[in-house]
Amino acid sequence: MFGLGWWEVAALIVLALLVFGPDKLPQAASQAGRTLRNLRRMATNARDDLRAGLGPEFSNFDPADLNPRTFVRKHLLDDIEDDYNKPRELEPATTAPATPDLVDELGYGEIPPYDSEAT
Repeated sequence: MFGLGWWEVAALIVLALLVFGPDKLPQAASQAGRTLRNLRRMATNARDDLRAGLGPEFSNFDPADLNPRTFVRKHLLDDIEDDYNKPRELEPATTAPATPDLVDELGYGEIPPYDSEAT
């Protein structure tokens, strides 16, 4: 629940009992529930009003997309995630050696060739 473990929830209950007392705790809990319900209803109404005000062009608009982390993930990382999620074709097993024939191995004490244009 909200990323809290059992010990944190138990500590909050004990703290609420100490602050409100056993008489007023049910009243405080119902008041908190009503407040949370009203906040959710207000957020839903605001989102619906925003969508209605933007018009049919933005019917699939989600205010959560305005969060920078969501925006970056949706618009910049979609291609990268799609590449990772694509099923990869398995390459046929071959009995070829691990190193290609074109690679020359250097012997002990040999100096590798130097390409002055590459640096």
